[in-house]
Amino acid sequence: MQQRFYSLDVFRGATVALMILVNNPGTWSHIYDTLEHAPWHGLTPTDLVFPFFLFAVGNALAFVMPRMEAGGPSFFWKKIIQRSLIIFAIGLFLSWWPFFKWSGNELVFKQWAYVDEKGMPQGVRIMGVLQRIALCYFFASIIIYFLKARGSFVAACLLLLLYWSLCFMLGDKNDPFSMKGWFGNKVDYAILGVAHMYKGEGMPFEPEGIMSTLPAIAQVLFGYLTGHLIVKKGKTPEMLNHLFVAGIGLLVAGYMWDMVFPINKKIWTSSYVVYTSGLAMLTIGVMIYFIEFKNYKGGLAGFFNVFGKNALFIFALSSFLPKGLALIRLGDGVNPWNWWYKKVLIHTPGPKENGSLLYAVSVILFMWAISRWLDKKKIYIKV
Repeated sequence: MQQRFYSLDVFRGATVALMILVNNPGTWSHIYDTLEHAPWHGLTPTDLVFPFFLFAVGNALAFVMPRMEAGGPSFFWKKIIQRSLIIFAIGLFLSWWPFFKWSGNELVFKQWAYVDEKGMPQGVRIMGVLQRIALCYFFASIIIYFLKARGSFVAACLLLLLYWSLCFMLGDKNDPFSMKGWFGNKVDYAILGVAHMYKGEGMPFEPEGIMSTLPAIAQVLFGYLTGHLIVKKGKTPEMLNHLFVAGIGLLVAGYMWDMVFPINKKIWTSSYVVYTSGLAMLTIGVMIYFIEFKNYKGGLAGFFNVFGKNALFIFALSSFLPKGLALIRLGDGVNPWNWWYKKVLIHTPGPKENGSLLYAVSVILFMWAISRWLDKKKIYIKV
């Protein structure tokens, strides 16, 4: 019988809470640097959130894969196809939601694709956080099911080396790791289309692009391998020692790889995968030590654990509510979602970033209250 690891629920919940924090400032104009993504190469604390969540997806696979294997091939394929499609569909739904937008004083339907007045193709973004999670979950599950733990490690390494080679060989010869020189742009233009790509970088560029999903799959595999180690060794000092040694090893390897293949979240470089996976291992190791070995399950551990029980639902809700409520105009750019910031927290003393951060914290507390209510009612929304 598998041991229950409360710390892994806490890790997943903390990651969801941080995702909500960085995605819901009072205003995008005033954000502390640590809550911003790195402009291009490099790493900020915010750049750890998404890879940590993918790592947590891999952790969970280590616990559910034995059950899927026992169910046979038909059960396995049905489970992963169904779950992947649902997660991808939710992500696509949230990209399109709320289906209408304000154009002056008129509500207009958000078309799937169109050309704006400047001649730029516009439309519903196809890729996104949940869409990447769905694809990584799907392909990582297949690799794990057929290749097992050792084969998954080899596959992860090959994916990272393959991606490095593709970036170097197919990218711009002068700067293959730049936004304009990255080879994945051509693939996204051809398959997704400019209309359905992110346009917040000054040019059509998809940070959750098709080709950068390849190394992200490896992130899930590293998460699975970590979970596999935890399940295999159990709550023992040996497991913890292996976790810390592996984490430090990946951290050093990622730092060294950064010298020739820069750490970069937006094109999800192989060095970024290795480095953040190392940090995730060390973070989980510390959590296991305090929560499982020292039995610390109150305070922040208890707070984040609540998020972990309905992780995907709460993350989706934190996107659904702001977008929907933004359609309700109360005057002067105020709507029911941002009222608390616009009317109250914007007047917080000190730098304007203080009020913006307090608002993000307020959103976390609001989402925690919903998570707590669901937990007390024993309502766990799974996909």
